[in-house]
Amino acid sequence: MPMPNILLLAAGIFLLVLGFLMLLASGAGGKGEVKGGGVVLIGPIPIVFGGSSAKVLLIFLAIFIVVVALLMTLSFSGGGLG
Repeated sequence: MPMPNILLLAAGIFLLVLGFLMLLASGAGGKGEVKGGGVVLIGPIPIVFGGSSAKVLLIFLAIFIVVVALLMTLSFSGGGLG
């Protein structure tokens, strides 16, 4: 019986190859419009970029991530908010 780590590695490689083949079969190189954006967190400061209407959502997502990270840091360090 193969080791579980080898099975996970084989499953991961299989899924990568399958995804690549599905991408090729779907004709992903067709004509289409690409919209994008993103958030870069440098320390506690979020930098939001992009040209779509999702910019507001990305700003709120970045603020949420910063608050959750701060609360987790305080709770794991033994500190508290009060």
